[in-house]
Amino acid sequence: MATAADERMDVGTRGTSSPWWLVLLQGGFATIFGLLLLIEPGSTLLFLIQVLGFYLFIEGILRIVSIFVDSSLWGLKLSIGILGLLAGIVVLNKPLWSATVVPAYIVYVIGFLAMFEGIAGLVHAFQGGGWGVGILGVLTSVVGLILVFNPLIGLVALPFVLGGFMLAGGLAAIVASFRLRSSPAGTAVT
Repeated sequence: MATAADERMDVGTRGTSSPWWLVLLQGGFATIFGLLLLIEPGSTLLFLIQVLGFYLFIEGILRIVSIFVDSSLWGLKLSIGILGLLAGIVVLNKPLWSATVVPAYIVYVIGFLAMFEGIAGLVHAFQGGGWGVGILGVLTSVVGLILVFNPLIGLVALPFVLGGFMLAGGLAAIVASFRLRSSPAGTAVT
């Protein structure tokens, strides 16, 4: 019998399925890299870029491996996997070039994503999602605007932001993998 939380998870994540151990591996790598970024925030930008390169490379490999486990949407998985592999290789082979281009790009992407997430939160709040969602939507939009219009702030905060996202996402994936392991099917809908 599915709980309301399971149904909400299924509605938001329909599409492809992954085995629990693959979700655990992805979560483990994201958690490790996130912790490294949070523990060593004063590290050089080159280290940050190399962590990102390794993460992209490993994520690309895991996406391609997931095709052999579940072949649904194999074209999308293959495309994302190849792009991850290529991006990881480029970042690792050209660290100085990547150290100038990648952080600025990431700051802009995070800024625009934050603005869109904030707007979506506001829309959800006005549709009955509650005032907490609305406040979070406003704050997220403001952070996005700050990052887009003053990327230097984002470059300074990037190790903390990226590390926090990777740590939170990794831990969430680890928890989800154990929930999936105990589920009857043993595969995730991601």
